[in-house]
Amino acid sequence: MEHPIFQKIEDSKKVDFGDMLTFSYNLFLKIWKQGAMHTLVIMIFVIPFIILVYTPILFMVYTTDRYYDPYYYDYGPEYPFGFDSPIFFIGWLLLVFVLIFVMQSVALGVNAHFYKVCRIVDMETGEEEGGYFDFFKNGGFMKIFVLSLATFGIAVAAALLCYLPIFYVMVPLQLIVPIFAFNPKLSVNEIIKAAFKLGHKHWIYVFGLALIAGNVAQLGILACFVGIIFTACITYLPIYYFYKHTIGFDTPKAIEA
Repeated sequence: MEHPIFQKIEDSKKVDFGDMLTFSYNLFLKIWKQGAMHTLVIMIFVIPFIILVYTPILFMVYTTDRYYDPYYYDYGPEYPFGFDSPIFFIGWLLLVFVLIFVMQSVALGVNAHFYKVCRIVDMETGEEEGGYFDFFKNGGFMKIFVLSLATFGIAVAAALLCYLPIFYVMVPLQLIVPIFAFNPKLSVNEIIKAAFKLGHKHWIYVFGLALIAGNVAQLGILACFVGIIFTACITYLPIYYFYKHTIGFDTPKAIEA
């Protein structure tokens, strides 16, 4: 039996573009502190991963310099760990892929929690916000990891097709996180299917909202780049209201992760 969310998508109506932006602005005034905290949590995990990625590069550059420097004789032609070494390169490439999926999974789970907070503040349900990693509990981490793999695969496949399809798939990919956040019991296949069905039906609205919100969020860069911590959450608010006015919420009760 098909999940009720697909019938809701079928019955969904067009949204008012201006209303989505107005609602988003009003919610931002209430939720910017929580948004900044979610951004900081993601950054705390991303920065160490970036260090792990670039440290081997610096080491490889260092060893390569010594390899070609006639003043150093401890590295001969048989030295297998230079920058151009297949062993080192393949190991580094595997590390990068693993870290990309881990970082993407952390961001997806934390952003799902932010959507939950948006709902609590917007609808004044009085629910407990819970922790930033609530969606990783009870087997949620594996689902989030698989979702990350799926979104990465979809994005890469679209990019390989001369980049034009990326403009189409970027809309459904924007909808995966809120659909997961408010329907955590859906399977990965159902989440992706619902995202593409909803995105296909309202593509131009989601694309426009994401484009405007993304540009507004970049204004934080003007404040010595630190401001982006407070404005980054703006990108999610129009998508939240789009979900609310198309699929909607069944009850004011908490959505358990």
